[in-house]
Amino acid sequence: MTGQGNPLWLIAGCGQVGVRLANALAPRPVTGLVRSAESGERLRRLGITPWVCDLDRPLALPGKTADSRIWYLAPPPPRGRTDPRLAHFLQALEASGPPQRLVYLGTTGVYGDCAGAWVDEHRPLAPVADRARRRADAEARLQRWCARWRVELIRLRVAGIYGPGKLPLERLRARRPMIARHRAPWTNRIHLDDLVQVLQAAMARGRPGEVYNVSDGRPGNMADYFNAVADAFGLPRPPVIDPDQAEAALSPGLRSYLSESRRIDNRKMLRELGVTLRHPDLESGLAACRRAMVVS
Repeated sequence: MTGQGNPLWLIAGCGQVGVRLANALAPRPVTGLVRSAESGERLRRLGITPWVCDLDRPLALPGKTADSRIWYLAPPPPRGRTDPRLAHFLQALEASGPPQRLVYLGTTGVYGDCAGAWVDEHRPLAPVADRARRRADAEARLQRWCARWRVELIRLRVAGIYGPGKLPLERLRARRPMIARHRAPWTNRIHLDDLVQVLQAAMARGRPGEVYNVSDGRPGNMADYFNAVADAFGLPRPPVIDPDQAEAALSPGLRSYLSESRRIDNRKMLRELGVTLRHPDLESGLAACRRAMVVS
């Protein structure tokens, strides 16, 4: 619980990204919302005040949230085209008190397949996959709710996140295949450390009502990404298959990502949020991953 003049800072969905964000905000007290008692105990050991809540059902938050600062990082459910978890959270906020400012972590998947075109924040949403439809539903729901309660909303559309603990090492060790680079789509990514920077900057400097694309601005080829990770960690590159073999050889989730191609423009993020990327390209980001994994 926070005292008067010291508003609550809440990270809803305090997993790997949320814990890194909380560490970056230290010594400022932070509360993390997680689903299980086990996760709550993990946060407590890390010096983060836990709130244990199951967003899959209507809930009451265990503290006051009026005039708080909230980062909403919780993923939607794995199925469906809407995000009932966010709906339950917003309903709970109406009882505990609307925040002053809310930063939402979404996805660039809401743009759908752009045939390799450069995409800025003015691009109309055209989600195709259900995972992206859930995120588009969340954005629309947040816009309506924040307008009603006069909450400052900043939406982040985030590219693929990589970093320690977020690399396809097990997939590479299992020798699972990938399509050839000349048939692979454009993809975009952001290092975990830089995402944490952006989350802080969005809360501090994001303009209410604005959307920011979050990526390193260096789109690449999905096959090249897997090859680069393999090379960086001394693993064999994945076997190459033709696209017509993908149905049998690749998971539905990966096939979904391979069906979309876009290049994300991050200039608005850099300009308005004042972020200087620590890892502006994949080479430097993977080098940082190697160093971090050796230390750990």
